[in-house]
Amino acid sequence: MEENIIGRNREKQQLRDIYESDRSEFLAIYGRRRVGKTFLIRQFFENSIVFQTSGMANTGMKEQIKHFYQDICRYDKRSETRTKQPKDWQDVFFLLNDYIESLPEGRKVIFLDELPWMDTPGSQFISALEAFWNGWMSNRNDIVLIVCGSATSWMMDNLIRNHGGLYGRLTRRIFLNPFTLGEVEIFLTKKGFSLSRYEIAEYYMIMGGIPYYLQFLNPRYSLTQNIDQLLFQPNGELYDEFSMLYAALFRNSGDYIKVVEALSKKGYGMTRKEISEATNLKSGSVLSQTLSNLEDCGFIRKYENFDHPSQNSIYQLVDFFTLFYFRFLSQSSTHHIMHWEAIHKNGQYYAWAGFSFELLALQHIDQIKDALRISGVFSNNYSWRNEKAQIDLIINREDNTINICEMKFNESQYTIDGDYANRLKNKIDTFKTYSKLKNKSVQLTMVTTYGIVRNSHSNIIQNEVTLNDFFTELRYQ
Repeated sequence: MEENIIGRNREKQQLRDIYESDRSEFLAIYGRRRVGKTFLIRQFFENSIVFQTSGMANTGMKEQIKHFYQDICRYDKRSETRTKQPKDWQDVFFLLNDYIESLPEGRKVIFLDELPWMDTPGSQFISALEAFWNGWMSNRNDIVLIVCGSATSWMMDNLIRNHGGLYGRLTRRIFLNPFTLGEVEIFLTKKGFSLSRYEIAEYYMIMGGIPYYLQFLNPRYSLTQNIDQLLFQPNGELYDEFSMLYAALFRNSGDYIKVVEALSKKGYGMTRKEISEATNLKSGSVLSQTLSNLEDCGFIRKYENFDHPSQNSIYQLVDFFTLFYFRFLSQSSTHHIMHWEAIHKNGQYYAWAGFSFELLALQHIDQIKDALRISGVFSNNYSWRNEKAQIDLIINREDNTINICEMKFNESQYTIDGDYANRLKNKIDTFKTYSKLKNKSVQLTMVTTYGIVRNSHSNIIQNEVTLNDFFTELRYQ
């Protein structure tokens, strides 16, 4: 039921539009593993689904067809259906079409989950799906065909960017993002947690906004106890998650792991050439596809330098769980003995937390703009660096203003002392000198957990954004 869905306001409106459309709709919903794709569709269309099935992992064509056919029989109670044993995918979709045609008038939702698993080698699954949609379903006006999959590379190559029989056939697509901090707060509150927003941010910087991970958190345990139990203990529910994550998402997952591992060692990112050299992957079509699929799935971001937007784009790892894994879990010699309780709040923790907070800000740029009251102003986001200075977030606005954002993670209000104030001034002066800035005013914006202490140096700041602002529901959707 829709009331069971936390947040997802934009996606729910998209699904309403699809259901209320006066034509047949073909929707692909995709996103990283565990983000809640299946839950969203099943809950939203609970009373409208006339058929649903799911592909099975690591099985062949015969088993996939048998499972699909058994689900058809579960929905279609007519005796003649049970006498038509399908031999291939064409026969399977013929039976599905025959069942759909037997149904009374009204909107009909067909949900095919984990579609990539059905496409086993040599099975001709894609051509059968093309025939099902192009030959039968698209000619009607009462069908909502929803296909879903976590294997993002397959979804992109075969549906989103497909140039065969399904080219241009998708009528809608939804990339399901992780929860925002505000949605995580609602989720954890419903689970019985009573946490500060600082603690919620810590959970987010470890797990991201992944509902599947968050569901294992126990309100009877502290933050450190939960992380120890789930990630550091060999019997923890998420102990082996990383080893399964990329294999489930990407074919040839080894190349993808090489890329994210290299990026995990260079927090602020690498150029394509640097990635190629670090991973020994040739800078050709394979690397292009790997980077593109990682970006499409939200594991990395591609960003541009402010004054050279088309040259030397930088790729940066932005998936919180992957970053945490390589910082604290990947070395087998420490995986079994290192406990979060022991390293929490030490130097290694603060180095990780400071960088992760910057990523947290980057993933909540819309909330930052909303807090600055500039959501209605067209703007582009950049980073900027040269040999003298580095700025992680620049908001370049159409109203002749630039926000230079400084992110600081702190357990209390942040104090700007004289030395830091001078560094900020030098950073702004360097940016103005080298960035080819043209007739725009610059506003220094501090993005912190609890704000800044007012003192003789704090007037260098024109705007403040705090962690609380990350939790706000956007006024502009």
